[in-house]
Amino acid sequence: MQIAIVLFDRFTGLDAVGPYETLGRLPDAETVFVAERTGPVRSDTGNLAITADKSLAEVPRPDVVVVPGGPGQTAQMENATLLDWLRTTDTTSAWTTSVCTGSLLLGAAGLLDGRRATSHWLALDVLKRFGAEPTGERVVFDGKYVTAAGVSSGIDMGLTLLGRIAGDGHAQAVQLLTEYDPQPPYDAGAPHKAPAHLVEEFRAKSRFLLA
Repeated sequence: MQIAIVLFDRFTGLDAVGPYETLGRLPDAETVFVAERTGPVRSDTGNLAITADKSLAEVPRPDVVVVPGGPGQTAQMENATLLDWLRTTDTTSAWTTSVCTGSLLLGAAGLLDGRRATSHWLALDVLKRFGAEPTGERVVFDGKYVTAAGVSSGIDMGLTLLGRIAGDGHAQAVQLLTEYDPQPPYDAGAPHKAPAHLVEEFRAKSRFLLA
């Protein structure tokens, strides 16, 4: 099984690394980072780079596609090379997935029309532009399409899909070995839990961040 994790300039690091560390532990799986061109691709922080070992053209039929999000997603919304690749690979993929605003790229490629999907909480309404039915759930399955909410939920998506493919026992083993046992110091990880002034502050800024 081949897992292709897409990279683009200013992706969010954990969006890609979370699924890599969980879903990438499928038995006998090949996990490859892909981008328009091979070489290092920098995340939104600028000081993290992941190497794309293969170009999109070199990976035409992956079994699993993972599309991260991040501030750089906006610039990719009309990238014909990427959107065409997503449409083409989707015709043969077993699973087409996204993390955070990566779902907006799936939407822009026309893959979420009429489907339930999630994204970062600031981007949920944008999904409606693509005919998707947005939901605030952390991980959403609709047929072979799996979308995860903001950044950290990529870990949950990876583990959940890992369980679907390899069985609950294997997913539990990966969870144990990665010691994924969240105990956050604050209960502010969702807009209905966070202080209202923070929610409003970021909602006000979001119109400059999203396509």
